[in-house]
Amino acid sequence: MSQINVSNLTFGYEGSFDNVFENVSFMVDTNWKLGFIGRNGKGKTTFLNLLMGRYKYQGNITSSAVFDYFPYVVSEEELDKTADELMEKWKGGVESWRVLCELPKLSVEAELLYRPFGTLSFGERTKIMLAVLFSGENDFLLIDEPTNHLDMEAREIVKSYLSEKKGFILVSHDRDLLDACIDHVLVLNRASIEVQSGNFSSWWENKEKADAFARAENEKHLKEIGKLKAAAERTARWADKSESSKIGFDPIKENDRSISTRSFIGAKTKKMQSRVKSFEGRMDREIEEKEGLLQDIEQTADLKIMPLKHYKERLIECRNLSLRYIDGDEDVIQNLSFEVKQGEIVFLSGANGSGKSSLIKAVLAENGNGPTTYGNIEASGELYVAPNLKISYINQDTSHLKGSLSDHAKRNNLDYSLFLALMRQLDMNRVQFDKNMEDFSEGQKKKVLIASSLLTPAHLYIWDEPLNYIDVFSRMQIERLIERFKPTMLLVEHDVRFREKLASKEIYL
Repeated sequence: MSQINVSNLTFGYEGSFDNVFENVSFMVDTNWKLGFIGRNGKGKTTFLNLLMGRYKYQGNITSSAVFDYFPYVVSEEELDKTADELMEKWKGGVESWRVLCELPKLSVEAELLYRPFGTLSFGERTKIMLAVLFSGENDFLLIDEPTNHLDMEAREIVKSYLSEKKGFILVSHDRDLLDACIDHVLVLNRASIEVQSGNFSSWWENKEKADAFARAENEKHLKEIGKLKAAAERTARWADKSESSKIGFDPIKENDRSISTRSFIGAKTKKMQSRVKSFEGRMDREIEEKEGLLQDIEQTADLKIMPLKHYKERLIECRNLSLRYIDGDEDVIQNLSFEVKQGEIVFLSGANGSGKSSLIKAVLAENGNGPTTYGNIEASGELYVAPNLKISYINQDTSHLKGSLSDHAKRNNLDYSLFLALMRQLDMNRVQFDKNMEDFSEGQKKKVLIASSLLTPAHLYIWDEPLNYIDVFSRMQIERLIERFKPTMLLVEHDVRFREKLASKEIYL
């Protein structure tokens, strides 16, 4: 057991306007199961890369621990190689027998180590990499979003596996995974960094209480400042009035005054002016105590959506629908029957490869928003999509996002000002607006797609894994949006909390 001490860490990317970290100091223990929480773009992956020594920085990071990082990088040329061939490059000195001992804990057959890596599913690749990652001794492991693109079954396996391990930092936006696997949190707040014992839910409960206290204290200080300001202004007016009456008086109207009264009025004025200074000093102290109270509060704006009302109640209907790839031997989907009515939020669930995205492609094609045919998919049975149905679609793939936000808005007929305003509400920093989208993080690219969809009036919103890489605060923000407006939706999303909160119907493939 050792410690990682970070002191006065400052780091910024070359050409960037702002530093990612500014004089940051904290300490973590290498025996902890540490969850790393923060907004998209706050620097979670950057910090992991700093621990790996990949960037130069100012300040100090000291530890005797040996770090290893997930996911391992696999180039296009290496996809033809097997994991058995690649793992020595991933983790120098790795022993195959240790990897083989880890594989059963992840429900992975050993023979997958000897298949070309490119032929494996995302889930199989993730689990093999995790087996290699945990096959060392006394390493402190840096695990960056291991459940993206994984189906529910694979997520449960990874969750169970990590819950039995310790000595790692886990970057994840999956609340269910964090609650199951961690015993400490490292949080990148808006203006500070905190380390706290507990899981995500205990930290979130503490944060809500701390935020409520900070708001109450802020309100109390504002009221006190208002009272002091009014008292200071009132006393200042009295002092000015008194001072103006010090010289000159009418002996007939003011027969109680004499020349000797002047010194008394002067003393009284001085006393009132002193009281004004006292009020101002108390105001300064109140303002100083108020400063910083709200700096770490996550104030997420309430988003809006513009769902359209269709003249048909039933928007999609499947009757004994089967889908098969033209070059495949078996049906991807077989004898599926379901319907989507207006106002329903329908989740498609199932293992990777069960046909969720294929079904979405078929619906888009039938609607005329996709290719005129199903492409390489053959269909049998009935698939009905209501006529003149407007669909807003989020693809799970972000690789097509290139160029500026302005160009993206023009291509998609979006009001550019509204689009930028919505991106700000999703906590996108204005600095990002001048960058090309290929330079965005994956979470920021997802926010581009979500903002585009929200600005598109539609009868039906089809979102295919929209929350991959999206930070937990934005996830809760989107939950509130859907709860409030209740648009008709067909979704593929593996976030357990998100699905449990919103689903009116779940179709398991």
